[in-house]
Amino acid sequence: MSYRISIDTGGTFTDAVIADSSGTFTIGKALTTPERIFDGMRDAIAAAARERDLTLEALLDDTGILIYGTTRATNAIVEGKVAKTAFLVTHGFPDVLLFREGGRANAFDWTQDFPDPYVPLHHTFEVVERVDAEGGIHKPLDRAQVQDVLDQVKRRQFEAIAVCFLWSVANPAHELAVGAMIEATLPDVPFTLSHKLLPIVREYRRASATAIDASLKPLMRNHLREMEADLRTAGYRGQILVSTSVGGCMHVAELAERPIHSVKSGPAMAPVAGITYAQREKMADDVIVCDTGGTTFDVGLVRDGTLKYTRETWLGPQWQGHILGISAVDVRSIGAGGGSIAWVDPGGLLRVGPRSAGSNPGPASYGRGGTAPTVTDAAVVLGYLDPDFFLGGAMKLDVDAARRAVGTIARAYKMSVEQAADAIMKLANELMIKAIQDITIAQGFDPRESALVAGGGAAGLNIGPIARELGCRRVVVPRAAAALSACGMQFADIMSEASASRVTLSGAFDRDGVNAALARIEDELRRFAATLGSAGRKAAIEWSVEARYRFQVWELDVALPINRFRSERDVAKLVQAFHATHERIFAVRDPASQVECLNWKGRIRVALPKGATPTKRARLQPAGRPHGKRHAYFGTGRPIATPIYRGPDLRPGARIKGPAIIEEPTTTIVVYPGMHATLSGAGSFIIEVG
Repeated sequence: MSYRISIDTGGTFTDAVIADSSGTFTIGKALTTPERIFDGMRDAIAAAARERDLTLEALLDDTGILIYGTTRATNAIVEGKVAKTAFLVTHGFPDVLLFREGGRANAFDWTQDFPDPYVPLHHTFEVVERVDAEGGIHKPLDRAQVQDVLDQVKRRQFEAIAVCFLWSVANPAHELAVGAMIEATLPDVPFTLSHKLLPIVREYRRASATAIDASLKPLMRNHLREMEADLRTAGYRGQILVSTSVGGCMHVAELAERPIHSVKSGPAMAPVAGITYAQREKMADDVIVCDTGGTTFDVGLVRDGTLKYTRETWLGPQWQGHILGISAVDVRSIGAGGGSIAWVDPGGLLRVGPRSAGSNPGPASYGRGGTAPTVTDAAVVLGYLDPDFFLGGAMKLDVDAARRAVGTIARAYKMSVEQAADAIMKLANELMIKAIQDITIAQGFDPRESALVAGGGAAGLNIGPIARELGCRRVVVPRAAAALSACGMQFADIMSEASASRVTLSGAFDRDGVNAALARIEDELRRFAATLGSAGRKAAIEWSVEARYRFQVWELDVALPINRFRSERDVAKLVQAFHATHERIFAVRDPASQVECLNWKGRIRVALPKGATPTKRARLQPAGRPHGKRHAYFGTGRPIATPIYRGPDLRPGARIKGPAIIEEPTTTIVVYPGMHATLSGAGSFIIEVG
């Protein structure tokens, strides 16, 4: 098979990336079709196929691997369209999802209503059972009462069941017994057991993950089956993988059993692509990755050449939303994409987002009935986008509709339409800068010492001013930037993660208990690798532990230098690794304190074949004559006649002085006054901010 396809279905556009055996990428974009996701997929794949002079049927017939990324799970949670879920908990603990972790963003703001739990209390059932922290049976499972609960679940027509008992991570006997009863009584109702999904100590995180996973199972099983059936009907015969929140891929069947791993899976792929593109340009190992889509702006961080993972992924505001609990690539998202709507609040202040025009009706300039002003409409008014070359000419933009929409903001502030568009763009910039600062400066990370990689269809419109404000000297904008997440899937591997809880202190280290936990993790991961056939024999396992200084509240993820503890010297290596991690993040180490280890993790990685893309040196040369000129507004009082360059006409080494605009078929890069852009030998535009 000659080709490999990756698909990323966003809120506005569906991106398709075709890679051949040489590693050359071809991008196709189409509007997302929420009613039947395959329609947008087919259009995007067909658009990319046309770029290679192939028919859709010929491309699918010659493709061996297709990797699919979707926002379906995330959107279902945000929109409240998940399955009706019964939540089974230990008797006396029905409020675990209600109280969360007790945090509050602003302790003195009483204008906010207390948030609702993920599963309503009237859908929560208390089960008579109790396991203590040592795994002992404090109160036996009341099977008759469980049967009564399951009868209620059947009568009330629940669609999924989540089971999370206290200390099931120490002894899962009661959860396993309830699981067997569910299979016998309600064989068609999917369920999730917390100790199998996320065996960690923290009760709320385990409960939240279990409830989210169970609630997604009916939806995602049907969605993935429909998508797979449509692909097979279209003639695709190759392997189908699905991207995950950990920055890797899973087989369709496995993800259908653990659908929580599809939440935030699209944004998780952007840092995978970002680190690859930064390394091709031989830039710093610390990389800020920005992905500006139609609906959101996502920012991720790569430190020391490795992806940054977290269990702090919240759906919605911290403390008020719902935490995923699972380990995921650390990506922060805000509602500030190309389709974000600009509006005036009751106090007279201009706002941008979080509401988005989406793909239907979309921004006013799309000509599909939208009337609200968006960031994309502002870019049209400012002259940044060519209305006749949007998506390479496949979609014509309505300039008059964009001006009418932005005009509503202009009239509110008695300014020109161009000034209003400039204000919208600058406000969007500030929101994006704040998101980047939250993941960098707020965590002791200096963005001036890192590379900045920008992706997404709207990334090139304003990444220059953002980088200048952050103090970044250079920005990498790949030619495939418009489909950064889909490109990340091309660089991803098949991955799976397993964890186990074993609490111990460095001063009284339980080597036998920890080694037993690590052995269980390895057995689970090796079984997963065995399902991959010969590829699984090349699998590599990465080990880590969640640890903290004794009496601290929160843990840090620490990479383990070893996979078993055979002597005190091995324990000392762990302690030193924790001190180094703590000092790097907080600039403090406390060698006198004991280190408390809570949760142990293993992540198995099976490399997928990837085409080699050689990095060639490119001698600097003039860009040549521009394709044309267009008046563009840069907030200087009057529009400037700005040179327009077509990306496919540029050769490696071409250097362009701002102000200028570079138009690729799927994205537009604005080179602001005082900046320069150079097309590198690796095929990315390097913007020198100055």
